[in-house]
Amino acid sequence: MKNNQALIPVYDMAACIPGTNFIIKRTEGNSVPSYMAIPHRHADYKISFLQEGEVTHYTDFEKYTIKAPALLMLAPDQVHQQTGNSYYKMMHVSFNKEFLLTETQGVLACWECMFSQVVLPVMNTEQLQEISVYLELMYQEFKDDKPQKGLILKNLLNAFIICAGRLVNCKNETVVHNVVNMDYSQNRIVRQFKSLIDENFVNATQVTQYADMLYVTPGHLNDLIKTVTGKTAKQIIDERRILEAKRLLFWGEHSVKEIAGRLNFEDDAYFNRFFKKHTGNTPALFQRQIREKYN
Repeated sequence: MKNNQALIPVYDMAACIPGTNFIIKRTEGNSVPSYMAIPHRHADYKISFLQEGEVTHYTDFEKYTIKAPALLMLAPDQVHQQTGNSYYKMMHVSFNKEFLLTETQGVLACWECMFSQVVLPVMNTEQLQEISVYLELMYQEFKDDKPQKGLILKNLLNAFIICAGRLVNCKNETVVHNVVNMDYSQNRIVRQFKSLIDENFVNATQVTQYADMLYVTPGHLNDLIKTVTGKTAKQIIDERRILEAKRLLFWGEHSVKEIAGRLNFEDDAYFNRFFKKHTGNTPALFQRQIREKYN
């Protein structure tokens, strides 16, 4: 487990198997493993296939009751936990971006379309067969020690993700169109910008800082991000800070002042104004309302 003095535990697959960037495993039973029952994050992407049964899953600020067959999509840093005492059978695929083929990174420049929906129901027999075949092939290849194992797994994962993408109902067609029509350099900048925000949003809060990291002008970066997402670069940065604040308010047991310090705000008064400007509520009110909703 990678913690880095985090308020919420972060699980990193490389800590389980040093040097790895891909894992596939099965789970089955009537009770949830203890590490999954507490609120936590993953450092990597995780796609879980519920083959049989039912699970209850909390992801960020929503509760999902998931019935088989369905895919559960988890992006890095999303806070989640699994609860329930009913029978379930699942397969889990964990991977980092470095393990993806370049072509897949391009196809999934719009990660939000796949992972923001969290649950992707498998609607028919054809979809179920496609998903199952790729998972079984990956599982067998991962277990065996054969030549070019890593390359075969990469290609199978590539196909599996594209197959899973067929289940996605992306509501923002403009974003999908813009992503598909970006050239390689634009695609790379957008992906790097989002990755840099995830890594630096606590200390880097201005567009100029990210433009410097990407060796582009702030104007060019802002124009590109707005064309692709419909939002300014500053809006994307601020939304990431707000998302982390909401996660800590909901899942953690820390005061507003402690969270303000954790997120590098000048003081809790400024944090209160920033949060209310972007959400319409004070941090304390949001915390009370979201906990009342689920507790």
